[in-house]
Order: sequence, then C-alpha cells, then structure tokens
Amino acid sequence: MKVIRDPIHGYIELDEAALSLVDTPVMQRLRRIKQLGLTSFVYPGANHTRFEHSLGTYHLANLLADCMGKESEYDTGAERGADGGAGQTELRVAALLHDIGHGPLSHVTENIIREYTGRSHEDVYQILKSNLGEIFDRYSISISRVSKHIKGETGFGAALNSEIDIDRMDYLVRDAHYTGVPLSVDLVRLIHEMRFLDGKLVIGSGGIRAAESLLLSRFLMHPTVYYHHVTRIAESMCVRAVECMIEDGFDARMLHTMDDQELFMQLGSYPGYPTEIADSLRDRRLFKRALYEGFDAVGENVLGHRRNVRRIEDEIASAAGVDPEYVLVDIPKPPEIVETKANVVIDQRLKPLHEVSHLVSALGHAQRDNWRMGVYTPSEYRDVVAAAAREFFGVRKHKQFRLDELIT
Repeated sequence: MKVIRDPIHGYIELDEAALSLVDTPVMQRLRRIKQLGLTSFVYPGANHTRFEHSLGTYHLANLLADCMGKESEYDTGAERGADGGAGQTELRVAALLHDIGHGPLSHVTENIIREYTGRSHEDVYQILKSNLGEIFDRYSISISRVSKHIKGETGFGAALNSEIDIDRMDYLVRDAHYTGVPLSVDLVRLIHEMRFLDGKLVIGSGGIRAAESLLLSRFLMHPTVYYHHVTRIAESMCVRAVECMIEDGFDARMLHTMDDQELFMQLGSYPGYPTEIADSLRDRRLFKRALYEGFDAVGENVLGHRRNVRRIEDEIASAAGVDPEYVLVDIPKPPEIVETKANVVIDQRLKPLHEVSHLVSALGHAQRDNWRMGVYTPSEYRDVVAAAAREFFGVRKHKQFRLDELIT
C-alpha cells in the first residue's frame, strides 16, 4: 500500500495492483498529457495532467466500491453475486486506466484519431492486452471486463461512464481548482447516494442537492473554461496543423502513443503550415475572432454544416482573398447536459433528474444560450474575413460583449 497526496481529495491509497499499473509506460505517459489541452493559454494554472485525474478517479472508485460493499438495500444484479469482489476490483482498475487511450493534448486530437483509426479514447482493449497483459494475469484481472467497464458497457461501468459518473466528478472539481473557478460540489455526499438498482446506476433522493451542484458547476464551466473562445481558437489552429501534417504523410495511427511535447516536435518537423502553427502556439500568437455568434444570429440550421467545414472555409477564404488555411470555422456540437437524464430513486421509482429538479430542468434549457460558433483568422485578415463570414452566414454586423468573452 502506498499513499499519495492529492490537492483535491487529500490522501489517495494505492494497493499493490494499482502501484504495478501506475509504474508502467502507458500510465506514465499521462503525466505528459494536459488534462485541459491548450486551456492554459487562458488560465495559466491549468497545467494539470491526465495522470492526476486518473488517480483522482481511482480514489472516487474506491469510495464508491466501499459504499457498495456496505449496501444491502440495492443490488447490482449479476455483478453483485459471487464475483462482487472481483467486479469492484475491476472497477477500481478501470477507473485508474480509463484515460490511457487519450492522444496528445487530450480532446484536441480525439476527433482526428477517431477519423483515421475508427477508435475513440475509450477503445483500450488492445492497449491493455499489449502493454499490461502480464500485470492483469498476475492479479487475475479480466482485460475484457475492464475494457467494457471503461466503455460503460457493464453495470459497474456505468459508475465510470454514464450521465453522472466518477470520471466527470473528478475532472469538474479538478478543472475548477486549477483554473481558479470557484465551485462547491459535495462529492462524498453524492457518492454515498449512488447505488445500483436492477443493474442501473441511480442516485438516492438524498443526493439530489449534491447532483444539482454538480450540474450547476458543469453549466458554469462550459462557457468560462471548456468552450472559452481563446481555447477554441488555439485548438482549431492545432487541429488544422495536425491535419495538414497528416496530408503530408504523417501516420495518424501514431498519435495515440504520443504526448504533448512529442506532438509539437512532430509538427515542427513538417515545414510550412505545421511548423508555423506550432511556433505560433508556443509563443501564444493566436488567430482572432472574425465572427463569433450564437443561435440567435446564425440559427440552429448551422449545425447541419458541421460536416462541411472545409468547404465553408474555402468559400469564405475565396471571398476574402486569403489562403484557406488562415480561415478556421468552428461549429461546436449541439449543446447538451447529459447529466440531466441521470436516474433518481423517488419512493422506489426511477425518475430522470430533470423531472424532480426545476433547477436541473432550467439548466438543460439554458445551456443553449452558451453555444457559440466562430470564424477565426490572423489579425491582419480579420476585417475582410469578418465581412465574408457575415455574408456567408447571413449575419448583420453588430457588437456586443458577454462577461465570459471579456476574459482573456
């Protein structure tokens, strides 16, 4: 047993199996991958890593497993039989390893990896088998079960991958801590109210207030941290540079084995646009907003253009008379807070959280107001690109500011 001091949860205890896994190269790589990608351009303290988050998620899995061991009123179905202890061990291991499939800069490269390999960061079976098979055999842990837990395909896996899970519990509180966003979420209370009922992860009625605070935190973090315009600009620049590198011959399958620094070194080895963008990101010389609007200005039909971004960039660039590589169109996915669908037990009946909490229901609707699409370009092209983008999307020229947009 080893104890590690964590700024979020205090002391985290690692058993022998966890220690063996932590000391492997696939886990140590996570020390070199930032949890929030390029968000440190906005919040300088946001330099925490996937490694720290993995330890925190493991800690919450231990708390949940302890609570499950004491529960008698609820049952997990097949997983709380003779294999209950083994199932809880697998859940702990899955929590520790759930992010080993992430590429450099976390979610920045995720869509690229999925596009070129057909795998998401949750598809870790081959990574487990190739790199950790000996350790799994030593401790009689099922690779197949752990990989299914990580994907949320089992009863226990819902604790790690569902509407309200220990993964997002840790990253919300951890991200808020390192960005300096003042949040207050009672994770211990929420975990003590999480149970399995008929194979489903549910929240007891005593956990509704704690669940509300978690969702409120997520709602506040979206516009101020996760979708801050500076972060979106930096990520868009990086994605375009990586795509250009792939078009020049780089094997995209290598991305999931790289860390953040290796990605920048690789970009720097490709002359032209990839090197230029890598240098710009290192020095924080970012593109600017030529257009930045919500649904009220561009309409929800704009979501239909998400698969045609390159064509739109070409059209706007042509109209503005600039190189298409210097016009980046960012149309985020539809806004949604999936946590509102979490199951709550009220008088022995299951109800979705948004039906038992007016606050949660309101947050689900209000999330739409946080959505913004952007068109980004170097400062010297801003005026001509802005005019072309407004023409393309049918947006009249106006100027208004929101509080979160003033944070640079």
